[in-house]
Amino acid sequence: MANVVIVGAQWGDEGKGKVVDLYTEFADVVVRYGGGANAGHTLVVDGKKVVTHLIPSGVLHGRGKKCVLGNGMVIDPKALLGEIEELKERGLLADDRDLIVGDRAHLILPYHRQIDALREEGKGALGTTKRGIGPAYEAKMARRGIRMGDLTRPARFRELVLRNVDEIAPIVRHLGGEPPAPAEIEATIVEYLGYGERLARYLGDSSRVIHDDVKRGQHILFEGAQGTLLDVDHGTYPYVTSSSTLAGGACSGAGVGPTTISAVIGIAKAYSTRVGAGPFPTELHDETGQRLREAGAEYGATTGRPRRCGWLDVAALRLAVRLNGLAALALTKLDVLRGLKKIRVCVGYQLDGKALDELPLDIDDLARAEPVYEELEGWDRDTSQVRDFDELPPAARKYVRRIENLAGVPASLISVGPGRAETIMLKNPFR
Repeated sequence: MANVVIVGAQWGDEGKGKVVDLYTEFADVVVRYGGGANAGHTLVVDGKKVVTHLIPSGVLHGRGKKCVLGNGMVIDPKALLGEIEELKERGLLADDRDLIVGDRAHLILPYHRQIDALREEGKGALGTTKRGIGPAYEAKMARRGIRMGDLTRPARFRELVLRNVDEIAPIVRHLGGEPPAPAEIEATIVEYLGYGERLARYLGDSSRVIHDDVKRGQHILFEGAQGTLLDVDHGTYPYVTSSSTLAGGACSGAGVGPTTISAVIGIAKAYSTRVGAGPFPTELHDETGQRLREAGAEYGATTGRPRRCGWLDVAALRLAVRLNGLAALALTKLDVLRGLKKIRVCVGYQLDGKALDELPLDIDDLARAEPVYEELEGWDRDTSQVRDFDELPPAARKYVRRIENLAGVPASLISVGPGRAETIMLKNPFR
């Protein structure tokens, strides 16, 4: 039995979808434990691109792979139903028993999206996806949230919606919007109760389901959303998401004890990217940055927004190793660096004359901190067909080994292309 947590070790968009998809071959259950439809996992299977937002990307392995949406998530039921329908059209999720949706996961409702969008139009915009994620988590923490299970209790659902709309009306007006009218509120209640009827077959006690599978000796893969540096407690606040993106979040979001976890794997690109506002010290504003964006297809799976691109920040990786207790790194998109004569790596920072070995997280400190770079040789050989580490170009091998040495953990997997097969597997955490 092995229970493995997969987390993003950067600002998200590290290629978790592909890595989860690969490891799912060895897992029986795949659990998504936090976040919402602001996360998008892009995979290429048999030459076809598939994007999942809420359902774990392990669903692509078909019948018998149980997918669980944990209580730590915030879920837009309309988006979830759309995703289920699209997957069924592809011949997936043929057995409804393969999907469990935690009945205590919180709902995203239209007024959450309205507040999110209004905030993004004003000062202090954070660059969110406007999907209502933050406002839904706010309602949860204020103990006035509405949960998936409430969709199956019409009287309670109606009462909660009316109470919430009344509470958020002053906020909407303050932000320059108009609260939903009574007819609109009634239409929302009817619409969402309809979603509840369609989703009822999937709802359950997700924590107990996972517990029972662990007891049965099943292999569990816990799939994180976003990345370490977007964690609400330990990231580059306030330019973060509204949930815990760390490995520890798997325990609270899925409802399992920490002794359940066997290993934690952190996913990192061979360079760095970020979407939305916020500090990004190694960002490249030149032709090299644009080259990485085009070669790596760095456009958001959820929004289509171009990602900001820069050199790999190993000082940030060290932070991720410490915060998550990483056992290894899964290094993705090594192939994107092909053709660069020189490759730079941020190995630390200088702040007010002091050397730092981790990324400083205070916004003002980060604005003043100067990255310290180390330069390595590039390579120009196609690596998409390489399946053995020793067959990589010498400069590529040296680059990977230097990352391992600087971050303090080994690489367990190296992705050399977008396809499922374009991977070098060095160590399998399920074996």
